[in-house]
Amino acid sequence: MDALLRVLDALPPQMRDPVLFAIPFFLLMLVLEWTAARKLAQLEAGDRTPAGAYHRRDAWASLSMGLVSVATTAGWKLLALLGYAAIYAYLAPWHLPADRWYTWVIAIVGVDLLFYAYHRVAHRVRLVWATHQAHHSSQYFNFATALRQKWNNSGEILMWIPLPLLGVPPWMVFASFSVNLIYQFWVHTERIDKLWRPIEFVFNTPSHHRVHHGMDPEYLDKNYGGIFILWDRIFNTYSDELFRPHYGLTKQVDTFNIWTLQTHEYVAIGRDVRAAKRWRDKLGYTFGPPGWAPRDSERPVPSSAG
Repeated sequence: MDALLRVLDALPPQMRDPVLFAIPFFLLMLVLEWTAARKLAQLEAGDRTPAGAYHRRDAWASLSMGLVSVATTAGWKLLALLGYAAIYAYLAPWHLPADRWYTWVIAIVGVDLLFYAYHRVAHRVRLVWATHQAHHSSQYFNFATALRQKWNNSGEILMWIPLPLLGVPPWMVFASFSVNLIYQFWVHTERIDKLWRPIEFVFNTPSHHRVHHGMDPEYLDKNYGGIFILWDRIFNTYSDELFRPHYGLTKQVDTFNIWTLQTHEYVAIGRDVRAAKRWRDKLGYTFGPPGWAPRDSERPVPSSAG
């Protein structure tokens, strides 16, 4: 940890990712929830996985995917920094001051709105879903699941382009997304019930996000918000938590191999595209929603929507 702090201290302040500073908190909360889940599991007997339970191999897969994601995300951000800096310097009609509160409001709210848009696209366009589905692949819902992150951030990087174009300093875009990501950690738990109604109305909460991770038909394609659930209410993608969800994909991927979890949907797309005879079908398998198939096809749905 001391070595990590020395590395961070050597970086310019605007390049220090808040997510790195939050890692010890993530791990502490994960251990506390894991311990509580083990103690309480014996009190929740039944034919379903106890609420908040951990499966050791599943949790380690999530942790491993999260650690790799830290490195891959840094690479994507370094690439994006070059593009954002050029957009900010040469295309933005004005530069918003980084020392004013309203610039932070624009950055944080803007990142959250664009995250909602990206998140919705990720569930409706199969090629983007192929990246995002890794986060939904766990049949458990706990703090470890929050760390089960994708390795390909290209879609989000493209989605953030309006912010430097509007004059938000590039480092503030990254900082705001880190705040967004840190916020989303705590909503991955079954140990927190519904909160005070005004909070539930405005903010994304564990109850809202449990719905999002549900593979039940009532819950599919709902509650995309990062920090604010208001976007879902405005754009008609909101669902209340009616019952405890079943988690994972509609077609579960029964493996703990992190490479397979990250890539299996890309492989499935390639297989469907090669088998398709018509170009419109090839495009449908690639850019249609998860589960898309030609109307005249008797093949089973090709993807694992969740």
